[in-house]
Amino acid sequence: MKIVCIGGGPGGLYFAISMKLRNPEYEITIVEQNKPRDTFGWGIVFSDQTLENLQANDPESEEIIRKSFAYWDDIEVHIHGKVIRSGGHGFIGIGRLRLLTILQERAEELGIKQVFEAHVETSEPYAEFDLIVVSDGINSKIRTQHATYFQPDIDLRRNKFIWLGTQRLFEAFTFIFIKTEHGWIWAHAYRFAEDLSTFIVECSPETWTAYGFEKMSKEDSVAQLETLFADYLGGNSLMENAKHLRDSSVWMNFPRVTCKHWYHQNIVLLGDAVHTAHFSIGSGTKLALEDGIGLAECIHQNSNLQSAFKKYQDEREIEVLRLQNAARNSTAWFENIPRYTNFSTTQFTYSLLTRSQRVSHENLRLRDKKWLEKMEFEFAENATGKATPTPISPMFTPFSLREMKLVNRVVVSPMAMYSAEDGTVSDFHLVHYGSRALGGAGLIFTEMTHVSREARITPKCTGMYKKEHLQGWTRIVDFVHQQSKAKIALQLGHAGPKGSTKILWEGQDMALEEGWPIVGPSEVAYKDQIPHELSKMEMLEIKNQFVNAVQMAEECNFDMLEFHCGHGYLFSSFITPLSNIRTDEYGGNLENRMRYPLEVFEAIRSVWPKQKPISVRISAHDWVQGGIDDEEAVIISKMFYDAGADIINVSSGQTNVNEKPVYGRMFQTPFSDRIRNEAQVPTIAVGAIFETDHVNSIIAAGRADLCCLARPHLSNPYWTLHAAARQNHLDQAWPIQYLAGKRQLEVNTQRALQMGTFI
Repeated sequence: MKIVCIGGGPGGLYFAISMKLRNPEYEITIVEQNKPRDTFGWGIVFSDQTLENLQANDPESEEIIRKSFAYWDDIEVHIHGKVIRSGGHGFIGIGRLRLLTILQERAEELGIKQVFEAHVETSEPYAEFDLIVVSDGINSKIRTQHATYFQPDIDLRRNKFIWLGTQRLFEAFTFIFIKTEHGWIWAHAYRFAEDLSTFIVECSPETWTAYGFEKMSKEDSVAQLETLFADYLGGNSLMENAKHLRDSSVWMNFPRVTCKHWYHQNIVLLGDAVHTAHFSIGSGTKLALEDGIGLAECIHQNSNLQSAFKKYQDEREIEVLRLQNAARNSTAWFENIPRYTNFSTTQFTYSLLTRSQRVSHENLRLRDKKWLEKMEFEFAENATGKATPTPISPMFTPFSLREMKLVNRVVVSPMAMYSAEDGTVSDFHLVHYGSRALGGAGLIFTEMTHVSREARITPKCTGMYKKEHLQGWTRIVDFVHQQSKAKIALQLGHAGPKGSTKILWEGQDMALEEGWPIVGPSEVAYKDQIPHELSKMEMLEIKNQFVNAVQMAEECNFDMLEFHCGHGYLFSSFITPLSNIRTDEYGGNLENRMRYPLEVFEAIRSVWPKQKPISVRISAHDWVQGGIDDEEAVIISKMFYDAGADIINVSSGQTNVNEKPVYGRMFQTPFSDRIRNEAQVPTIAVGAIFETDHVNSIIAAGRADLCCLARPHLSNPYWTLHAAARQNHLDQAWPIQYLAGKRQLEVNTQRALQMGTFI
């Protein structure tokens, strides 16, 4: 087989080596635009896992690579004149030029032909080859030529960065954040050789423009940065080696590259040509090298190239997606630095360390227990107002809203049970809510409870619209108060265009054969039913129904209310332009679309006791082009907060059947993070939060003040008690009737953890 690799970077070189090792008879040529031993960039970062993969694939080159590494264990964060240092991170660095030299020499040793200073624009000159491997980097010419087939999606990120080097030796992976007259600017710095460190400088485009970098030469840019970072360079200069870039082009925007298809005919993409990972997680070279191994192995095992290519993409896509998701989280964090600079230096560092979601709370404990416990002490002291004798997991710190005090940050999410009769709760609801209160959660939300018969989603939904409802709800509230330390909140809502449907297990969102008329802001259907457009008189009537329901809720002695303005229900359908096409003062721009939800909220707030809090649940993103996005969600949240809301319950979607959510662990938490830290509004995070690590990481990093868990509480009402035992939190309150089981659970759980047998 005749093979050509277009692009002689780490990925192309390593594929050629890997392929030659599997079949020495293959004729392999590498075509590279640069000269031998010539490259752009400085140091790159690896992981131990990558080294293991290299060792298994080619022990000879791996040994040379390993001997060339610089090792360091600590991360150092400089901000506000302070230094925070944590250990146990285990980084490995190597110069990009050194790595290329090793791989070029290994390729030469194996008989691989290398052609340098060859500028390739199209694949046509290589039509004679059986296989064309495209490894020509981020700006791949061949990918562009065949874009119709590869379908690349290139997201050019907003921040500006410049890749420099220095002889100042940073013995820790160092982040330096400087607040300047033009905004924040920061550096990612680490040693990768005996005499050199990488020094990547990054800033927002606004700061970049304000400094005038756009009009500077390369030399002037570097000189300006030397001045800005002089206190950290120890008299050393900054160096650039981007010979191919002139003036301000030395500053770049990072392109996030993804491709729908990785191959076409006999052409296959590899490394940065097919996918990129932001430099802040240091995995681009790792992915390229492992692509090389994966592609070589797939071809070796499959004589049919198309079958080999398919297997290659299927296998590698999973790892790439995982890392790109982490990179996306990391990129977004650095793009929004000002959100976090008012944190304490410890919390800022914690937020930085956990930004990608690859590093969790307990993972930090494994890395540096002493540092994490210091962080836990500080967080607990801020939460309680006093020093604690032992460190406390963030999820078990108290939290207050007005005069309501929660014993921990765990919340049982609102979950429809579809088990009421004409809105009246039953013994099922008493057991359901009572067991979750006994289970240790700080706050229990009821399912969405409706203000009229016509406001219900299904015939089996709960209500607060007739006096018969009072007894059942009061019974539940009294039980929660008498038998636990939990607080209980009534979620009030109106189904709007999503009403008059079958219960979940009979057909979700399917219309009843004999239902009731549904209403909305406009005659826009959510699914099959077209709602009646509400008149102003009807809107007033609904507002009065909410006021009546709130007064009943106070009679039941609920601790808190939640006003449901998400998930496509009535008030959500007013807020989103996807369903609100009114032309009066209640439609059009966001201010108008918010008018009715705010009118109802203000009426609720006026009759609800001042000492008791109210939350508002929103859909922070419609996941549909033209709908609500997270930028508007910040404005929406601030409008409710200014009107008297105490906290925003941040969900997303369920507003339009054409939605395309991007799922994953804690996938909605970034919306909560943005609202909390940009609008300065307390938030509740929800969505694929199911581990104690998730809760602790979210709370400690300041991404939310409370965490809602739904499905975990369906499968285990005592989730919080088990979480406390797992974290050795001995102060967790238990029902006195169950105390005999407390010590046994704690001891057995800790023993299982020590033995590594905990499931």
